[in-house]
Amino acid sequence: MAREKSISRTDEEILLEYRSTGNSELIGHLFNNYLHLVYGLCLKYLKSREESQDAAMNIYEKVSQTLLTTEVQHFKSWLYMVSKNHCLMELRKSNPEKNTHVLMENDAIMHLNEEEDIVESKLSALDECIGELKDEQKECVKLFFLEKKSYNEVNKLTGIELKKVKSHIQNGKRNLKICLEGKNVS
Repeated sequence: MAREKSISRTDEEILLEYRSTGNSELIGHLFNNYLHLVYGLCLKYLKSREESQDAAMNIYEKVSQTLLTTEVQHFKSWLYMVSKNHCLMELRKSNPEKNTHVLMENDAIMHLNEEEDIVESKLSALDECIGELKDEQKECVKLFFLEKKSYNEVNKLTGIELKKVKSHIQNGKRNLKICLEGKNVS
């Protein structure tokens, strides 16, 4: 039963509890959910299984310390950027004699920070727009898009008739698009 409870909690809820308790099991469980993505990203950049495994562990250590004092809104995108930046810094350390490569990486890191700000801004606008939806639309949209539930699962979880679930999702999606366009987010 406790396992089901942890699965249904959002990343943000787990992060909030981690910040307040410092319970390393919480961050370990959360990081483990994305470990395959972190490792894959490291492998893409570092081209070595051993270096990628070491990098993933270093990223975990960094993330577990950083999250004790830093509030993160969207963990998955934040973790992606932290991991990518870590790999770029590792590449930079291993090839210091290539100044042009280092300069390009510095530009890339600065560009990544700009992209992270843009992504964070878009996600924030999306959160606001979801908050403006009618309750049933909001519930159906969150379950369908954010928790990747099927129409039938949304129907069972909410008790809303299947046709209405589809309608709420369709209307919610349209309303989100209108709201985001109103905020100049594409």
